[in-house]
Amino acid sequence: MSHILVIGSANADHVMNFEYLPAPGQTLMSRSYRLEHGGKGANQAVACARLCQADSRVDFICHLGQDSAGNEMRTNWLKDGIKADGITQVANMSTGTAMIFVADNGENSIGIAAGANAHLTPLELDKHYALFANAQFMLIQLETPMDTVSHALQTAKRLGITTVLNPAPAVSSQLDYLKWVDIITPNETEAEALTGIEVNSEEDANLAAQLLHQQGVTTVVITLGSKGAFISSAGFTGLIPALEVQAIDTVAAGDTFNGALVVGLSEGMSIAAAVGFANAASAITVTRDGAQRAIPYRHELPR
Repeated sequence: MSHILVIGSANADHVMNFEYLPAPGQTLMSRSYRLEHGGKGANQAVACARLCQADSRVDFICHLGQDSAGNEMRTNWLKDGIKADGITQVANMSTGTAMIFVADNGENSIGIAAGANAHLTPLELDKHYALFANAQFMLIQLETPMDTVSHALQTAKRLGITTVLNPAPAVSSQLDYLKWVDIITPNETEAEALTGIEVNSEEDANLAAQLLHQQGVTTVVITLGSKGAFISSAGFTGLIPALEVQAIDTVAAGDTFNGALVVGLSEGMSIAAAVGFANAASAITVTRDGAQRAIPYRHELPR
């Protein structure tokens, strides 16, 4: 049985749809509004839970507020198979909130208020040591405090857990934490923030990957949107093409990719096969509106 541990954020997403994204100083009337359950950590945990095999375990360490949004999220996650052990609802704090603008072409712009996510400190993380002790893979992002991310990575490495970092939103300074990362999964913008290399081609991606290797990262997977994902690893280096689909909403595409990637690796797939599996999952996500509700289940993927 594989055991995946996800650590990260959970947000109530307030989503507005527009013909195009507003420019600075511009006010637009939205075509529609909806409230979604999101947050990079939560999205990735849901992706892991929906895409893993029945005998796998997915734990999610996060902090929610003691409010209606937090109650609803927790209930839905348990229905998807995420275990309750790591989910904490914090008194007198609100669940994290995100404001998301989505254009007709699928592009998006996002602003976040951390809320209870900011309460997930290293001390709080240590309360869930047992979840670390049993995990084979840990997936984490950068929407929780940086001290917590570093502490989680160090704890996981000390226990021999394979660490997977989705460096979003990208932090361009204080990169010491990269030495505890086994696999990193930036998109083009995040890769540039981390390395200073503008990623417009496979060659650019390879150059950025080499700089990340120099920081101690073993495997680099740079997602390139509709082009696919570039891998730089000991076993394989090259581009795994994306599936051609008509994208309508890319909000949870990267999160689906990350969750699916870890599921594939936890099942013994090669890095190239796991990226192909992740590409297939994220391709389904972008054809649907929403964040967590857009993430597919295992039976929906092509066999």
